Amino acid sequence: MWFPKTTSNSSIRAGNGQRKGNSIVAVAIDKDKYSQHALKWAVEHLLTRGQTVVLIHVNHKSGLSDISNKIHVTDVGGGPDHEKKIRDLFLTFHCFCTRKDVQCIDVILEGTNIAKALAEYASENAIEYLVLGASSRHGFIRFKTSDVPSSVMKVAPDFCTIYVISKGKISSAKKSLKAAPFVSPLHEQIQEKSNNANSFVSIAPNNNNNNNNNHSFQSRAPEKPPEKPRMMPEKLESFRSPFTRPGRAENAKLLELQDLDTDISFVGNARQSTDRMSLGNYYDLDIGITDRNRDDFSSSSFESRASSASQNMDDGDNEMKMLKMELVRKMGLYTVDCNEASAAKQKEGLQQWRMEEQKRLLEEAREAGEKEKAKSQATMEKAEASKRIMELESRRVVAEMKALTTDDEDPDSKFEYKKYTIEEIEEATEFFAQSRKIGEGGYGPVFKGMLSQTVVAIKVLRPDAAQGRSQFQREVEVLSCMRHPNMVLLLGACPEYGCLIYEYMGNGSLEDRLLRRGNTPPLSWQIRFKIASEIATGILFLHQTKPEPIVHRDLKPGNILLDENFVSKISDVGLARLLPPSVTGDMTQYRMTSAAGTLCYIDPEYQQTGMLGVKSDVYSLGIMLLQLITARPAMGLSHHVQNAIDDGTFGKMLDPCVTDWPQDEALGFAKLALQCAELRRKDRPDLGNVVLPELARLRDFGEESMPP
Repeated sequence: MWFPKTTSNSSIRAGNGQRKGNSIVAVAIDKDKYSQHALKWAVEHLLTRGQTVVLIHVNHKSGLSDISNKIHVTDVGGGPDHEKKIRDLFLTFHCFCTRKDVQCIDVILEGTNIAKALAEYASENAIEYLVLGASSRHGFIRFKTSDVPSSVMKVAPDFCTIYVISKGKISSAKKSLKAAPFVSPLHEQIQEKSNNANSFVSIAPNNNNNNNNNHSFQSRAPEKPPEKPRMMPEKLESFRSPFTRPGRAENAKLLELQDLDTDISFVGNARQSTDRMSLGNYYDLDIGITDRNRDDFSSSSFESRASSASQNMDDGDNEMKMLKMELVRKMGLYTVDCNEASAAKQKEGLQQWRMEEQKRLLEEAREAGEKEKAKSQATMEKAEASKRIMELESRRVVAEMKALTTDDEDPDSKFEYKKYTIEEIEEATEFFAQSRKIGEGGYGPVFKGMLSQTVVAIKVLRPDAAQGRSQFQREVEVLSCMRHPNMVLLLGACPEYGCLIYEYMGNGSLEDRLLRRGNTPPLSWQIRFKIASEIATGILFLHQTKPEPIVHRDLKPGNILLDENFVSKISDVGLARLLPPSVTGDMTQYRMTSAAGTLCYIDPEYQQTGMLGVKSDVYSLGIMLLQLITARPAMGLSHHVQNAIDDGTFGKMLDPCVTDWPQDEALGFAKLALQCAELRRKDRPDLGNVVLPELARLRDFGEESMPP
């Protein structure tokens, strides 16, 4: 049987090098590869050359009653076919042990509970080391609810160390808590074993045990052995195990000759015992005869008994001679098979050498081809790089010539910002690790990083983002040429990959804080009034930029960021548009081809007509103000708040997380927000003259009522 070559990297070693030489090592086996791994591991880590290992196979009898469990294995297992299967099973492991110079003791257990059978056997025979293969669907452990290794660890005695092996490594282990309380009965059997013979132990019924797993020792050669059929030399080839390969024919022959030698010794001893018993009975009878009866005992009777004993001895001698002749013939066949196996092995070695030589030549040819391919690829890359350098150089020359021949200002020169390379951004974000990700937007993900000894937020353009490049250019245009306390600060960018670097806002977005994501505490009403005033201040700054007003077009709580002190700043101006200078604060003459923004925050009139103006941002501000005091979704929010005011139940609309709302000021705040969220643009109040002064008054009121 072939065992895969594995190397155990586990830090667990057998007994940490403290295993005693006289400890009993047992391996549970079956016809699966995990049992082979277990035996190989035990031989390499627990045993040395010349030692003996106990091979245990559990014949699982599912569905048997206690009475049927007490039947011997030869009565239940299915006759010769069953015995041949078991013999073939053990023969596989015998071949491996023979190659490793390790002796074997074979044990067969029967029962309905495999784990219990193994545990009881280990307890009764002082097994100090038990090695099992890991459970598998096709292994010798076939449980649907639990695997046998785990069950054995639960019921095994505390002096038994258990290792579970999977693919040549320890998958789990249970260390012993104490030494074995008695000497194992197997020590005498191990000492009496011959160097080249394997013991075969079967399980006999035990009437004193009421468990489902009954077992006791019974020698393979009992006191009255059954008559073994004589094996003719011409049938020797059919006796070979199907597991025997040309390279290991010697091991299989050696096992067969050992069995034959055992049978010869057994028959000779049985014949001599029978003859001695016959003569002994005669002599005992002669001693018990009195003088009166000795005369009556005729000489003819004595001669008949003597002749019978002599005939029995002659029959035994003849049988011995025939068996010895058969042994000589088998030895001759064994020599022939050894020669054939040696020749086949040499031929196989020659073929293997040829295959390895061909493989080596192919590998050398493949490596040479790869080297040539790499060399040609490097040459092509070098040529491409030279070509790109020449193109860049030509573009630079053309740009310099343009700058010298024209007085027009370069449109890109007015946008000044620090440029970062993609390598610096990758290092700052640990190659865009998920642990560094702090947000996700329509433009792309946002990562936290460290650039120039400063904590920054890096927004990365997603490849499939719609109009991603235009949004990048617009944010650079807007943020690079302005500074305001309520506008997020642009620190730099990487134009090649569309990365924008902002100052890091420690408290995240207003949307996260209103929804209390991350189980953060609720915002007080004083902070909410302050945030509303700051947002209006930042929007008014955009509307008053010179020479062209800027309309944000995407105002929502997700685009309002809060720093560590809850100072709000407007971000994400990628959809902002510059209005013509002729468009004043209340004019609506600038027509857009398509509306942009987020649903529920877009100006309805702008969405319907495409007419864009500064009051488009006032509508979005009104919806955000309603969310500030209610912490509710934007869908239909103005309608619900208006109905609550009309019904006199406005207090129920306020955010219940804040318990000390000033009712009058909150009601005035809500009415102002509803005016900003009017459907018609002409009905909305002016941001600079009406909205901002009232929000500033509410902010001052909140600051006065704040605790010191």
